[in-house]
Amino acid sequence: MIRQTFPVGKMKCNCSIVVCPKTREAIVVDPGGDAETILAKLKELGATVKLILITHAHFDHVLAARAVKAATGAPICLHKKDIWLYRLMPLQYRMIGNKDKVPPRPDKLLLDGDALTAGALSLSVLHTPGHSPGSCCFHLADEKLLFSGDTLFASSVGNWRFLGGSFEAIIRSVNEKLMVLPDDTDVVPGHGPETTIGFERKNNPYLQPESLAEIKLAESKKPGKLKMLGLMILAIFGF
Repeated sequence: MIRQTFPVGKMKCNCSIVVCPKTREAIVVDPGGDAETILAKLKELGATVKLILITHAHFDHVLAARAVKAATGAPICLHKKDIWLYRLMPLQYRMIGNKDKVPPRPDKLLLDGDALTAGALSLSVLHTPGHSPGSCCFHLADEKLLFSGDTLFASSVGNWRFLGGSFEAIIRSVNEKLMVLPDDTDVVPGHGPETTIGFERKNNPYLQPESLAEIKLAESKKPGKLKMLGLMILAIFGF
């Protein structure tokens, strides 16, 4: 397997290109911006893109999807429970002052347990709601590799306070879907440094009962989602 992971866009989303060395067929995970950079790396690798995978439908993981699809013809894949967020992309783009065209309609709606291939590469879809209803991780078991999107970060988890997010759901997803993987599984998050399942199992405060209780208490004192949504709308329209 050949893998290149690099930050793209203003939010420094980790975009990854995974290539089968035999067939040069490739998967692009989270094309969150800087389409020229992504396409240049694909050209350098001599790769043919078979799949464009999006871990969840937030703008910073999607911005370059249109350009990559236009250049490669590869299908865009997204979990079906995030399709409503994907349809809100014009609103998300407006929030950040982005005037780009919205991404094209997804070609394949993913479900938990789906198996996807590119050349000799094989991955499974893990539905891990919490950051968004349709958040997914992509697991390449043979390569001991996990693309965790914004579900699991190094020593943290994704923000559950966005529209459609849930604290309980993201903790359940991490414990039931990710912590069952082998300790030596390399984890590539949606942002920030890479980690391993073993390290997170031992050190992530969101997975330790004593610190989790404190985190839940602090969360209960923060503004609710409706207030947060109201503030977002005010920001969009300049009030």
